[in-house]
Amino acid sequence: MAASGYRELLRTPGVGRIIAAQLTARFPSGMASLAILLHVEHTTGSYGAAGLVLAATSVGQAVAGPVTSRWMGRWGMRRVLTLTLLICVLAVTTLALAPLHLAGYMALGLIAGLSTPPVQAAVRTIYPKMVNSSQLTPLFSLDASLQEIIWIVAPVVITFVSTQVGTVQGLLLVATIQVLGGAWFILSREVGRVRIPRSRRGFGAVVLKPPVMLATVIGFLLIGACASVEVGVVATFDHGGLEAGLVLAVFSVGSLAGGLASGRVPIGPWAMARRFAIVTVGLALTMISLNVFWLGGSLLLAGLGVAPALAVLFAITTASVKFSESAEAFGWVGTGQLIGAAAGSATAGVLIDQTGGAQGAYLAATLFAAVGLLVSIVFVRAFPDLRDRDPSPIPDTEPVILPSS
Repeated sequence: MAASGYRELLRTPGVGRIIAAQLTARFPSGMASLAILLHVEHTTGSYGAAGLVLAATSVGQAVAGPVTSRWMGRWGMRRVLTLTLLICVLAVTTLALAPLHLAGYMALGLIAGLSTPPVQAAVRTIYPKMVNSSQLTPLFSLDASLQEIIWIVAPVVITFVSTQVGTVQGLLLVATIQVLGGAWFILSREVGRVRIPRSRRGFGAVVLKPPVMLATVIGFLLIGACASVEVGVVATFDHGGLEAGLVLAVFSVGSLAGGLASGRVPIGPWAMARRFAIVTVGLALTMISLNVFWLGGSLLLAGLGVAPALAVLFAITTASVKFSESAEAFGWVGTGQLIGAAAGSATAGVLIDQTGGAQGAYLAATLFAAVGLLVSIVFVRAFPDLRDRDPSPIPDTEPVILPSS
């Protein structure tokens, strides 16, 4: 998509503002994993323990995602977002300041995960109400691309603060940005203006739709690969400097570039397989060498497929469900991603401890991606063809009773 097309999209009333607000609200998500990883590894001396705490956090997010997302249709976005934000900030602050053993860290990580505000589900439910159908797919691509700013800047910032100042200060920085960004998003006009209708279907029914199930499984595998890479990069460079944050930033730069370039590429049934192939090849190359420049180059290549793959996930989910089901559907898709993050982090952490090196983490990342590519190929017929189709949610309709003649 040309730059002029993105400028036109951002000139749509409210689009630029809500993108900026949600990116700020989600910025701590790019810091929290590294902050927790560094803090727990620093206090316990074990990457395995740190991986378990990250897994507990991700499992909490995974369990809560569909539930809190569905609650927004019952009690309203602002109420749910405000309550979850307050609990999450308290949990992160306690995690930073309280002297704990592994069980305590895992319990607080679980609470922080359970109370993570459902910002992603909220904003991706709002988007179809802000733009016309022809702009929706490019908006998802832009969103998936710009969120990489989080993964470019946040790892560098949190690595610097945690290694040069202290891991406690790193977690407190996460909590501070949670408060500021969360307040901005919650008070945004669009959050108060859009109301999600209460879903008439039973809880969990929407995830049984093939495109939503596929998006959930594919998201699990894609984010599992990314989480393994994150742990592997941190272990590769340990606490020696900013290399870990910079290499992860390069990974995100590739994703940003790929997402922006694919904004107007039609999404057909094979779109996911093509994009996952790029990720798989790039991650496979990481196993050749742990040299900083080689890792940076191979992760740059892998990143070119990440945001485009996420854009496909968002588009097929939106196009396959009713508006009243959108938030819960994105909650389930987020759950898949978060379980993937838990699996990737825990697997990579254990393999690092057992092998004494970071190579195991990159192998795990490559296997996650390879399985994702395989799933995309085997189930290609289940992917909706959006090349000549309105990707907006299916309208909610009421039964009409006709008078008898």
